[in-house]
Amino acid sequence: MNEYFDRINVELHHVLDIANDAKSIGYDPFNNVEILIAKNMAERVVGLISVMAPQIKDTNVAERIQELEKEYGKLDWRVALKIAEEVSFEKFCKFKDKKEAMEIGIRVGMAYVTNGVVSSPLEGFTQLKVRKRKDGKEYLSLFFSGPIRSAGGTGASVSVIIGDYIRKKFGYDVYDPDDNEIKRFCTELRDYHERVTNLQYFPSEDEIKFMVKGLQVQIDGDPSEKIEVSNYKDLPRMDTNKVRNGVCLVIGEGLCQKAPKLWKQLSKWGKDWEMEHWNFLGDFLDLQKKIKSKGVAKVNVDSTVKIKPDYTFIKDLVAGRPVLTHPLRTGGFRLRYGRGRNTGLSSMAIHPCTMIVLDNYIAIGTQLKVERPSKGTALSVCDSIEGPIVKLNDGSVVFFDSIEKAEANKKNVKEILFLGDLLVTYGDFVNRAHTLVPSGYCEEWWCRGVEEKLKDFKSEDKFFMDLLNDLINDFTIKTDFETSLRISTELKVPMHPRYTYHWKDINKDDFSLLLDYYREGHYENNEFVLPLINGREKRILELIGIEHEIKDFEKVVIKNEDGKAFYYFMSNVKKTEGENGLEIL
Repeated sequence: MNEYFDRINVELHHVLDIANDAKSIGYDPFNNVEILIAKNMAERVVGLISVMAPQIKDTNVAERIQELEKEYGKLDWRVALKIAEEVSFEKFCKFKDKKEAMEIGIRVGMAYVTNGVVSSPLEGFTQLKVRKRKDGKEYLSLFFSGPIRSAGGTGASVSVIIGDYIRKKFGYDVYDPDDNEIKRFCTELRDYHERVTNLQYFPSEDEIKFMVKGLQVQIDGDPSEKIEVSNYKDLPRMDTNKVRNGVCLVIGEGLCQKAPKLWKQLSKWGKDWEMEHWNFLGDFLDLQKKIKSKGVAKVNVDSTVKIKPDYTFIKDLVAGRPVLTHPLRTGGFRLRYGRGRNTGLSSMAIHPCTMIVLDNYIAIGTQLKVERPSKGTALSVCDSIEGPIVKLNDGSVVFFDSIEKAEANKKNVKEILFLGDLLVTYGDFVNRAHTLVPSGYCEEWWCRGVEEKLKDFKSEDKFFMDLLNDLINDFTIKTDFETSLRISTELKVPMHPRYTYHWKDINKDDFSLLLDYYREGHYENNEFVLPLINGREKRILELIGIEHEIKDFEKVVIKNEDGKAFYYFMSNVKKTEGENGLEIL
């Protein structure tokens, strides 16, 4: 391993010498290679900022970043705040004046947050201005431009926090926006969104007003578009009437969209860093939730958790783009927590059979917007999650759990009843500070429950001993119905997910009607046979996702393991007099 890295280092310096020799001829603006060699992220930060501030090159800024990482942790925002403060106070090198020192300090902090690999610290943050308040006191104005996109919404937002922290340390007063300036921000974001390009997140007017009033620095920028704002022009403390993309990106896709993530961090340690004035983010999030949920009914996932449909991902739909499912719609993707070797942060997965039933319109790498936990995803595949359930032209219902099954039936699909699972890593929710949403009951959940029961289960039965060993090595175990029933009965755990159908997709009246329908059928030879009724009864079977065939245009046949499961479940339910009208035996 050491020989491998030594060889890379030797070859690197070899080609660097060739490049320096070539540049020394004098055809380029500089006679040597400008890009510094960096062994780690701290050195990348210094190398990047030295393009604009050469005096930082031969300082111990990189060593200091590594010291701060040991104190606060790698990529902790407090490392960015502290190194920005120390650079601004000229602890490592001198600058021509205080403004330049603060500017470079902010750039160093931004470079750290963005891993020292994007141009936003140099080109996205363009300058720092000192302006006058109405009472004559001074405040800071941060200028941003389009390349701030490369920082991402989080990086752009943290750059504002860094600038505000420097303002606080140098004793500058707070920005005091008047009504016209606040309305200018609202107008500018709307003009940019409607007349230039769609923002990834377009905040409401109330959100923009609340955010601008809460900030203690001004978000400013150079003119980037040919068009002027449609209203609130010629304001003394705004240098241009042209639309400024940097302002729109930082406020819309940055501060407003990433508010939950910002508040998650600042609520932990903001007070210790004299950043209590950012507590307004808590109230901002309350406002944001009210706006997002306006006119939308709550959805009870279970007795303890209530979630609501989030229409943000679909409200700015571009014409021609397909919609796979509406928010929280029955039959859409089911949340499945986990990750494969081919998925990860912002990369989710669906079953390969789902791709087949969608006529291969969705491919590996296709980018989708998703309802939760916001942002988008680059799709991959995973065949150990649940596949789609479809209705065929003859009325049969098929659960696609293999590619062979899907390929054999894809031309006869009449309706997709259930799209299948969407595999989402837990880290996506943590990264976006999104509340964890309850997932569907799945194999890994069942396995962990069985494993817990087996730890205290007193049995020398080889069946259960082998089961425990299997669970340790494989958390996607499949079982037949009899095995699942035995495990469930003896260990007092739910049935295997393969036999817990989509009962929550029907209501009590539907279930009562299904019970009446069941009584018209009979069980024989591992098959449950029902008369074909093309009404609500048949639709209920489809909605719960149970496989069945249509025979002779007059019979519904539920075969094999599903036939056994349906017969067992329905035979253990009876109607009773009383408030609920049903009793589970």
